[in-house]
Amino acid sequence: MTSNNVTEAEVGEPTETAPVKSVDDRLIDELVDRAQAEGVQLTGEGGLLQQLTKRLLESALEGEITDHLGYDKHGPAGKNSGNSRNGTRAKTVLTDVGPVEITVPRDREGSFEPKIVKKRQKRLSGVDEMVISLAAKGLTTGEAQAHLSEVYGADVSRQTISTITDKVLDGMAEWQNRPLDAVYPVVFIDAIHVKIRDGAVANRPIYVALAVTAEGRRDILGLWVGDGGEGAKHWMHILTEIKNRGVNDVLMLVCDGLKGLPDAVETVRPKTVVQTCVAHLLRNSFRYAARQDWDKIAKVLKPVYTAATENAALERFAEFADAWGKKYPAIVRLWENAWEEFTPFLRFDTEIRRIVCTTNAIESVNARIRRAVKSRGHFPNEQAALKCVYLAVMSLGPTGTGAKRWTRRWKPALQAFDIAFEGRLTTAQQ
Repeated sequence: MTSNNVTEAEVGEPTETAPVKSVDDRLIDELVDRAQAEGVQLTGEGGLLQQLTKRLLESALEGEITDHLGYDKHGPAGKNSGNSRNGTRAKTVLTDVGPVEITVPRDREGSFEPKIVKKRQKRLSGVDEMVISLAAKGLTTGEAQAHLSEVYGADVSRQTISTITDKVLDGMAEWQNRPLDAVYPVVFIDAIHVKIRDGAVANRPIYVALAVTAEGRRDILGLWVGDGGEGAKHWMHILTEIKNRGVNDVLMLVCDGLKGLPDAVETVRPKTVVQTCVAHLLRNSFRYAARQDWDKIAKVLKPVYTAATENAALERFAEFADAWGKKYPAIVRLWENAWEEFTPFLRFDTEIRRIVCTTNAIESVNARIRRAVKSRGHFPNEQAALKCVYLAVMSLGPTGTGAKRWTRRWKPALQAFDIAFEGRLTTAQQ
């Protein structure tokens, strides 16, 4: 006898005998073979999966009523027990494999409360999760209804689908008010514009605040609907809310020249550096220029935002103004107005510059949100728009691979942040 309870026969010469399958594997093979022999489909209405689901649910319900009554079906202990089985009732529930008709046992006293399929429950939990997943991927209620009908043969109304997705509202409120970290090296703020019908259909911004944690993870702090006329007071409210949720320090805040935001940051967080997104600045510049001049303008502006120092950037900008100022004075004015928020990143080394000179970190999030809202056309109210955006945000990176890449990319920059900001990153964590 060898160690670990292995016999000599088991460690001897190998035989050609195939490994014995487990009982479960043999049972599954037998079921599939019998279904194929009898012409029963594996999926679809009346298929093997539906039949198995029916038997499993009914078996579980039978086990529940046995526990409730205290004796097995037809067991002698049930005589004169005061309560007994009282037949069954038919019920159709929507499952992951489509609608399944089951029989639910009853008792004479009517005190039996099934758990696996509760009274008045018409769907198993997996169906709700499926509907929420479809909504998060941008499907409208009509498209989700058509998908469930086509794939599962299930007749689910649009109102039911809307009711299912409304379940996320409580979670959304809890998420929006959850405690936050004490310090963030960078917070990116950007807006997604959606159409909301409030009397008349109008474009409304939904602001997304995305932070990078001290460990290099992505953390979306919250979502806020604006009316398009936001100023310092509006941003004071948002920044104060973030502060009240536990944030003591933000090293840098990157945005797209949002009106009133720098003034609000100066009031709430005077030590935070506000940085205008260079990519947005370039994009806004091209709006004032003819298409055939875009490449030329980009070539002349590149030495401005890649300059080694702020003075060098100012010299390169003067050269741009001399070359293009007469033809496009609006571009010169745009850069002059944004100069104070454009130049802060020039004081830092390459690792920090590469990260904060654009809002690219938030653009991938915005792209997912845009896909989700595009198919809607417009929303009936703010809550419907926020629900759609929240679902899209919650579905980001389900495999976690994107989060790992994000963390690896941020590690060098985080070290540079702690040095450049004299230890504020690690001090606030202690």
